[in-house]
Amino acid sequence: MKIKNLLKKQFVFLLTTTFSGILISDFTKATILENNYKEVIDHVWQIVYRDFLDSDGKFERSNWIKIRKDLLAKKYSDSNEAYDAIRNMLSKLDDPYTRFLDPKEFNQMRIDTSGELTGVGIQIVKDKQSDDLIIISPIEGTPAYKAGIKAGDKILSIDNVSTKGLNIEDAVKLIRGQRGTKVKLEILRNGNSFYKSLTRKRIEIKSVTSKINKTKEGLLIGYVRIKQFNANASREMKDTVTDLEIKNVSGYVLDLRSNPGGLLESSIDISRQFIDKGIIVSTLSKDGLKEIKKGNGKALTNKPIIVLVNEGSASASEIVSGAIRDNNRGKLVGKKTFGKGLVQSMRTLVDGSGLTVTVAKYLTPNGTDINKFGITPDIEVKMNSNPILQREIGTKRDRQYRAGEKELIKIIKKTKLVSQFQPSSANLSAVFKKKDNKFIYSLN
Repeated sequence: MKIKNLLKKQFVFLLTTTFSGILISDFTKATILENNYKEVIDHVWQIVYRDFLDSDGKFERSNWIKIRKDLLAKKYSDSNEAYDAIRNMLSKLDDPYTRFLDPKEFNQMRIDTSGELTGVGIQIVKDKQSDDLIIISPIEGTPAYKAGIKAGDKILSIDNVSTKGLNIEDAVKLIRGQRGTKVKLEILRNGNSFYKSLTRKRIEIKSVTSKINKTKEGLLIGYVRIKQFNANASREMKDTVTDLEIKNVSGYVLDLRSNPGGLLESSIDISRQFIDKGIIVSTLSKDGLKEIKKGNGKALTNKPIIVLVNEGSASASEIVSGAIRDNNRGKLVGKKTFGKGLVQSMRTLVDGSGLTVTVAKYLTPNGTDINKFGITPDIEVKMNSNPILQREIGTKRDRQYRAGEKELIKIIKKTKLVSQFQPSSANLSAVFKKKDNKFIYSLN
């Protein structure tokens, strides 16, 4: 009887402690999660408080301190509530470049700036009228390219998931995945559908493209387009310029149109490939600390340069453009640039989310603050009235390129005339032309 009672008590004790343990565990888990949410909020708050550069002069520390107190006094049931609170907090800064990214968005940003991704190597677009998912082009050397995927192919399904009603972001998520895994695409071409099973691999995003254009005078023009200043852009640019120098181009047209920018260091490295000495850019922190970046004496070429810019040329594109113009290294042709003269730092937060925070403003070599003003080109030229095809960009059908090439030819001719003139010799004909028994200075 005593044994029975003892066993009964032990059973009740075990049941009670287990039950209580579950209640305590759930409560503790909820508390830990809520504290984690608050930790992320406070992490963002601290970064802004410590490093944020207020370009408009509206940031008041006393208000910011009050915001922290209010946010940490609230309860948060899930990460979405905490993330919404962070976004609302940042909106009070009135700075579009200081923004919060959830873990998925932050990972995507890191992929974009790294210059690498894991996928099959296709660029896609969604046709708004037909709702078709269309392949713009396969990237050379990738699984899609080797499998015979062509520009204009339509993707009907991805791993048996129909692309009808599927937005671009969701389609990209389905196509990308772990390296070595397979994805099955249903392709429609010329009215016939078929399947292609592709193995995902690491894809390098090429940010620099180039070609040589030959003028009527027989001059070789190196046309170089930079699409984004990612982690690979500087190396790609170095390889490109080195190759074009070997092929003995007479000058360069550097196309930065619709380039939204990217990494600050990438823009500095690329500027140094054209500018041997002199200031590239200076940055000014919220504490007034000025850091100056200069050429390092290792320019890859001293040949004339024209830079094509437009309303979509921003940030890192404006750093390169400003450096080339202020150093009298070349001329800008096109339309006024976007006007983003602020520098952001990318920070990883405690839960894998991220923050881009404005930490400095940059000035062109002449000390010009171009934020919200942009850079007005030396020669303003509108783009074609009618849109041109992708393959026609950087050709004679491209009005802005055409104007840029014309100006470049003028500079090349002047440069050649000056280089031909030797003060110690009698080759004055290299600089002067004879007309009506009079010598006319020919550089103008």
